[in-house]
Amino acid sequence: MSAESRCKVERNAERYDLTVPSTHDSVDDYLLFRWLGHGDRAAEGYRSLTEWFNKRLLRASYDEHGRETLATQLDADHAILTGDDDLERAELIDVLAATGIDGEALRDDMISWGTMRNHLNDCLGGEKGSPEARTDWERESVRIARDRTADRVREALGALASKDDLDGGEAATVEVQVQLTCGECPRRVPLDTALDREYVCAEHHDRVPSEETP
Repeated sequence: MSAESRCKVERNAERYDLTVPSTHDSVDDYLLFRWLGHGDRAAEGYRSLTEWFNKRLLRASYDEHGRETLATQLDADHAILTGDDDLERAELIDVLAATGIDGEALRDDMISWGTMRNHLNDCLGGEKGSPEARTDWERESVRIARDRTADRVREALGALASKDDLDGGEAATVEVQVQLTCGECPRRVPLDTALDREYVCAEHHDRVPSEETP
């Protein structure tokens, strides 16, 4: 297939030599995995995947030119390049130019969520069943937030390891746990535990069975 006949996602994934976790064969395989969701990982939407893809473009370009690639820097620059503040964007583009990065070209290479939608549905032939009425969207939201946080931490660890600031960081396992603190006392409990027993603090919750001890 010629470069001209491939969509923008395919062209730029190859052009920027984008990488994905070793458990996936390609960028397309990883995008479908996240879009459809598997196991405990909730399905993600077009906008979330579009943001991931565009930040990977930034990371690849920044790595090539020696610019900071920690998640906080990527988040900030992505927000500016895709935002509506023309002055702030022009200032960033000037900063990027000083490191040899063509900010305008980089911005043009970023994709829209519509392009991601077309790629998943048309180019890859992905099929996502019609969403059923959800009664568990809250837990899915928590799972998505934890997955995203873990992804960002892994990226930061990889960057720290590449700078010799954290030996073994790139191979470390990342676990994200949400802790809840009672609104009446300092008692803390993991979110999963609170969900299982349906309360945060035994002492300050009127739904705790009488035989339950704090």
